Amino acid sequence: QVQLVESGGGLVQAGGSLRLSCAASGRSFSSVAMGWFRQAPGKEREFVAAINWSGGRTYYSDSVKGRFTISRDNAKNTVYLQMNSLQPEDTASYYCAANGASYPKDTRPSEFGYWGQGTQVTVSS
Repeated sequence: QVQLVESGGGLVQAGGSLRLSCAASGRSFSSVAMGWFRQAPGKEREFVAAINWSGGRTYYSDSVKGRFTISRDNAKNTVYLQMNSLQPEDTASYYCAANGASYPKDTRPSEFGYWGQGTQVTVSS
């Protein structure tokens, strides 16, 4: 069982940066892959980034590649999403999620079994 709590969202101007954090509780955190997803009003939840259990392998959607960086600190049971060069189209609720495996075999939301409550990111133009 993993419980997830996101923080770090807020309002930022286009071109700015934010760092999201996801604090996890549960003994299995360091052995599972983690992911970040986002959902804008009226749209489906979409994959943003994922990281394997050790942090040695990362995955990104094309829309954020080169701008966002996912990382994790297993000693602190925390996963991060550093977001740079933010654009208005990045505006969404961002969710942290835990995968049941050490590597994310699939980046569909249905493959992630545990979710946080979300944190809002708003990028103004």
